[in-house]
Amino acid sequence: MKKMAGLGLGVALTVGLAGCGGADATQTGDNGSGQAAPPAQKKVVKYWTDDRHDQEYIKELINKFNSSNKDNIEVEMTVMSENYNQSVDIAFSSNQAPDVLRLKSANTETFYKKGYLAPLDSYLDDAIKTKFATVLIDGVNRFDGKLYSLPNTGLTLRLVYNKDLFTKAGIANPPQSLAEMVDAAKKITEAGKKDGVYGFALNFKNPKSAMDRSLREILSLSGHQGLGYDIKTGKFDFAPYGEAIKYFKQMYEDGSILPGAETLDIDPMRAQFAAGKIGMYLSFSTEPGVYKDQFPTQINWGGALAPTLDGKRGGTSEIVSAGTWLGLSEKSPNKDAAWKFIQFMYGDDVLTTYHEKGFGIAVVPSIAEKAKQPQVPGMEGFLVGKLDSLWPVSPNVTPEGINYADAFFKYMLTGGDLDKIVQDLNTRYNAALDKAVQKGDVKIKPDPAFDPSKLQGK
Repeated sequence: MKKMAGLGLGVALTVGLAGCGGADATQTGDNGSGQAAPPAQKKVVKYWTDDRHDQEYIKELINKFNSSNKDNIEVEMTVMSENYNQSVDIAFSSNQAPDVLRLKSANTETFYKKGYLAPLDSYLDDAIKTKFATVLIDGVNRFDGKLYSLPNTGLTLRLVYNKDLFTKAGIANPPQSLAEMVDAAKKITEAGKKDGVYGFALNFKNPKSAMDRSLREILSLSGHQGLGYDIKTGKFDFAPYGEAIKYFKQMYEDGSILPGAETLDIDPMRAQFAAGKIGMYLSFSTEPGVYKDQFPTQINWGGALAPTLDGKRGGTSEIVSAGTWLGLSEKSPNKDAAWKFIQFMYGDDVLTTYHEKGFGIAVVPSIAEKAKQPQVPGMEGFLVGKLDSLWPVSPNVTPEGINYADAFFKYMLTGGDLDKIVQDLNTRYNAALDKAVQKGDVKIKPDPAFDPSKLQGK
């Protein structure tokens, strides 16, 4: 992968378990000529993921699979950097594609449209079809009638906060509104700045990653689709997003955001939180696993529902990445071997343990019914409740010019005319939506009767 290394899209971790392919890797026998037959050629399956919170458990599973499978299959896992999607693009364009890919709601449709994924339908037996029947969703893991990934878990999003820093700043409870969040961030900073403590942070090196783990959830709980799409009209409307970003801008102007957050990746930010230097941030239910294994911490922390625009909860906290997990590469030369690894990963024992270890919240009914509550510190704040739900799928389009996250992040740092920014985003995104509909790439169906409050309790 010299080409990729040279582009700075580096690999964080590669696990190659050579020599662990089981007895078949060294078995010899008479080939009919009185001589020992050469060992069967090993089938190498390359698995790429951008998940780091579960990497130790996945390494254990790969070890188990490599040492126990009878087909001389050896899986190699590569844990990528923040540039996962770009790395995948380069790999497919340079004939270095992996065999199995970690899929998420944000990239599955894109990978499908680019021809990266092979359908799984021919591999599914009746038992698998029955197990996943109620959680297969068009536009999420199924496209044009074909299935490209099966679900495992969903991710809830929460405000992650340091309880001790809240107490020290005289704050009794997590903020319910964005105004309260701004106030809390300011108080925490004032109480701890001399010790390098700040009230708020996000991984703003990647604005879209930062916004999609924060404003998305604030908006959905407030009653708005969190990616800028208006389900009622079938058009993009970033006005609610604009209202929310005002509060982020205020925290920045107050000096309540950790200095250097503009260039901060998610893991360095987590390290700062684990060290007790950040009062709060917003992120996924992967965080408890991170602070158990990747960045062990002694701080007293927890998860709470995100604040809303006005303190009222007109919608629900969106459960994300609930339809996908593993995908099969269309360019894999070892599709059958890759499927055997995928099938192993979707086994009941693996899915149950994945939930119980706190790496994600099980959404497969047969797993959710029997799995125990994860015994991971902090996970209790991320468990699914009546204010968590799936939301209708929003169209994925690519506008001309910068995306909404970059535009709002620029406003947060430098200001500008917010109304014009919102209007420009609406114009460009709806133009891209119209083109996608005309080309047949996207199908939309406005739902004037949509009521986000009715998602509660489902």
